[in-house]
This record gives sequence, structure tokens and C-alpha cells, in this order.
Amino acid sequence: MILVVLKAPMRAKYADDFPAFIAEFANATRAEPGNICFDWYRNIDDPNMFVCVEAFVDRAAGDLHVQSEHFQKAMGELGRFFAAVPEIVNVEVPEGWSTMSEV
Repeated sequence: MILVVLKAPMRAKYADDFPAFIAEFANATRAEPGNICFDWYRNIDDPNMFVCVEAFVDRAAGDLHVQSEHFQKAMGELGRFFAAVPEIVNVEVPEGWSTMSEV
């Protein structure tokens, strides 16, 4: 499984518009074969900071995502929203999901 977490600081003047903008891209990504999840979250302490958590069944599914038309379109438009270059964690998890041991 490929797990990606993206931390994206937004320009204050666009932060409130970002959820509506990203909705179409999120829905298209969730419909991709091999997508496990694709969810955006707004930081409750900093309304200009958003985090995206996405996962794909394998590297091939992740590669298809980056090559998709909706990904290319979003990359061309996201720059106006970002206040800085987003930070990213991109890891391959060998066994995927496991159960939570604390419960």
C-alpha cells in the first residue's frame, strides 16, 4: 500500500474557497481503481493549513493517479491556493492495514 500525507499551507484569501475547489478532484481520485482513500482536513488551530491523507493499493495505482487527467488539471490550478510548497510524506507500507492494538 502507498500512503501519502500532504501538509499544505493555504493563502488566507483562498482558504475558505479551497474545500469547494478540491471537491471535484477528490471525487475523481476516489473513483480511481486502486484508490483506498483520499481525504482533506482543515486544521482546527490554523484555518489556513490543510492536510490530505491518501492511500493506494500499490505503486502502480499511485502512478496512475499522478498520470490522470484530473491530477494534471489540479496541479495546474493548485498553485494559486498554496502559500508555500506543501510538505509530503510518501511511504510504501508492506502489509497495509492492521488492527489497532490499543482497543
